[in-house]
Amino acid sequence: SLGTVFRRLLKNKRYTGGVIAQFFYIGAQIGVWSFTIRIAMQELGITEAKGATIYLCTIIGFSISRFIYTSLMKYIRPSLLLAFGGAASTCCALAVAFSAGSGWFLIIALGLVSFFMSLMFPTIYGIALEDISKGPHPDDAKIGASGLIMAILGGALVPPVQAMISDSAGIYTSYLIPAFCFVVVFLYALYIDRQERTELF
Repeated sequence: SLGTVFRRLLKNKRYTGGVIAQFFYIGAQIGVWSFTIRIAMQELGITEAKGATIYLCTIIGFSISRFIYTSLMKYIRPSLLLAFGGAASTCCALAVAFSAGSGWFLIIALGLVSFFMSLMFPTIYGIALEDISKGPHPDDAKIGASGLIMAILGGALVPPVQAMISDSAGIYTSYLIPAFCFVVVFLYALYIDRQERTELF
């Protein structure tokens, strides 16, 4: 029954952690991208059109990075790459939060957030479902996949919180919210990597 499937999924920490990580990742992604043009305009004193060009460059970097990460997965465990991406994105988001007035340094840090986070959605998705699809109840992965897709709700709930921080404390400080979200992804990746290393040895 559906209830039985849900109970099995809820007992699977690898899966439930993946749903939580996915929720916060999507929230961070939408938040970072929603504020990119505005922060570029404010930091560099440029027009909205030029801010949009910077935003486009971050999307291109995001796309290129996806191919790089995919190539690296032949040699490095996905969980380890996910941990690296989470840590790097956290550092870059913190750089944005605390380097107001630094000009292009801040803009580059902002662009690198997109570069480092590009592997997160598919990697979290695959890691969270891996044990389920290979386990005694592989059909549970169908419901599990739905849960991971529903986690994009984070994109609707996290950005408004970032907007509230932006209105009350400034747009730079608001990037502490994506930084926190990336920490959640980083901790999930560490948990999975530790689990995988235990299984190997």
